[in-house]
Amino acid sequence: MIESLFDRIKDFGNTFVESFSMKKKEPWYKYYSNLKKINYPNLTLYEVIEKTSLAYPNNYAYEYFGKRVRYKEFLASIKKTASALIELGVKENDRVTICMPNTPVAITMFYAINMIGATASMIHPLSSENEIKHYLNDSDSKYVLTIDLVYDKVINVIDDTKVEKVIVSSVSDGMTNTKHTLYYFFTSRKNKIEKNEKAMFFNELLRLAAYDKDFKGVKKDKNDEAVILYTGGTTGAPKGIILSNLNFNALAMQANSFIDEAVEGKSILSILPIFHGFGLGVSVHTPLYIGMKVILIPSFSPRKFGHLLKKYHPNVITGVPTLYEALLKSKLGKHDLESLQAVISGGDVLTPDFKREIDEFLKNHGSKAEVRCGYGLTECTGACLLNPVSRYKDYSIGIPFPDMQFKIVKLDSNREAKFLEDGEICVAGPTVMKGYLNGSDETKKVLKKDKTGTLWLHTGDIGYMDEDGFVFYRQRRKRLIISSGYNVYPSYIESVISSHEAVESCVVIGIDHPYKKQVAKAYIVLKDGVKLTSSLKKKIKAYTEERLVRYSWPYEYEYRKELPKTLVGKIAYKELEKENKK
Repeated sequence: MIESLFDRIKDFGNTFVESFSMKKKEPWYKYYSNLKKINYPNLTLYEVIEKTSLAYPNNYAYEYFGKRVRYKEFLASIKKTASALIELGVKENDRVTICMPNTPVAITMFYAINMIGATASMIHPLSSENEIKHYLNDSDSKYVLTIDLVYDKVINVIDDTKVEKVIVSSVSDGMTNTKHTLYYFFTSRKNKIEKNEKAMFFNELLRLAAYDKDFKGVKKDKNDEAVILYTGGTTGAPKGIILSNLNFNALAMQANSFIDEAVEGKSILSILPIFHGFGLGVSVHTPLYIGMKVILIPSFSPRKFGHLLKKYHPNVITGVPTLYEALLKSKLGKHDLESLQAVISGGDVLTPDFKREIDEFLKNHGSKAEVRCGYGLTECTGACLLNPVSRYKDYSIGIPFPDMQFKIVKLDSNREAKFLEDGEICVAGPTVMKGYLNGSDETKKVLKKDKTGTLWLHTGDIGYMDEDGFVFYRQRRKRLIISSGYNVYPSYIESVISSHEAVESCVVIGIDHPYKKQVAKAYIVLKDGVKLTSSLKKKIKAYTEERLVRYSWPYEYEYRKELPKTLVGKIAYKELEKENKK
């Protein structure tokens, strides 16, 4: 396996491996299973996938509702789509919006756009009309690929944009012929799409293709703009994040060197959406770079998680904590998870008790894997920290990926904090974004060079690092509650309350107070079957207060059947904050 890995790296042209100096000051180096330095080739996203396809032509690139497509077929479909886009009029440096769930058409279009030197702008298909219009105008998109389910929303706004053509796809595109027919018949999509001179179906687009086997893409630099992903940014308003070919390829190479179980021929369940950095970078581009099979899931329900694992037997899964809450409720047999070798969690910290529950569940159903908590943000291409297999620390979000630098900066200055001292998490390295789209002022606030010329991303997250280089997340800087002059950390209060045996989940927000300025309020969801009584309320309150310093005690407790979630499954604390402002 080691020889094939080195052959793989050699096959990527200028990529080579050399030993790190053990004199490096970063304390986390000792936890790498292989101390390697990666040199990143000057390749585009498409060129990386092309090399993978040539190296493993008969490996399966993806599976979709039971239909498996090999890398050589995937590569051919990318080239055909790229040729069709050129015939349609898409030019180098144009921006093309993809408003799609995880489907074969979506990822094929993603790489085809890159092949011809254009930029893919990824947006959520459930966005509102106003949001879609904002994204299209913000990115100056001239072309849109959209799922038919939201076609009307796109058509309703394009007259107020620069969009010249809307390409329409269906969830059934990419299914077997039988399943495609059944889907088409039962959903009656043919009656839902009204004709428009600016619209065409994806199959119509493909008829424009005029290419031969020697068709080549546009040569771009690794640092050129390749992808735009949208996130809240530092102001809370949607911000376009500009990411390069290098950003995504570096993430793929780093993750490959840090997750030993992710090797060619293995499979990953791709549930996380492609409009999200974690989903696109870690769950799609990374495995396709490696030569793995991506199992595409366009629409996900937590209740079906166990069914998907049992049906597809993936070797790797990635998700957020709410996904693993669903896993614990799944009804699986003793051997149903035997194929599962790596389990990655991001998006939030795992409490020690919750991690142990997940690990026990995996073990009881045949898997030898233990869940590994990581950390990332879209501005850093989705992931940059992960707990190593060899060492785990409670509440830690891990150690840096190879070639990534981390430091903690005091909140009141640019002075680097000491070990175990709270401050803002800052990261530098090849996965850090180019900047915010149309937001030079916002970019300057978060991308700052130090005296050595190193460009640091100031994440807006509060945390600390221990003497071994493990990073511990506190919370978003904006979530910090200042009560009577004291710093109160909602994330820590949440971890305490969630550790109670009766509690399923919890979120804490700051609410206004007449003289303390702000105080904490806790929203709590109890586990299934647990009855809410006045006695239980008192027990949870006493349990919490025994474990917290007095000034951080929640001022109010509210019990709910469920908590609002964001589109990627995180608890939407901002919605609760809005409720309390009314």
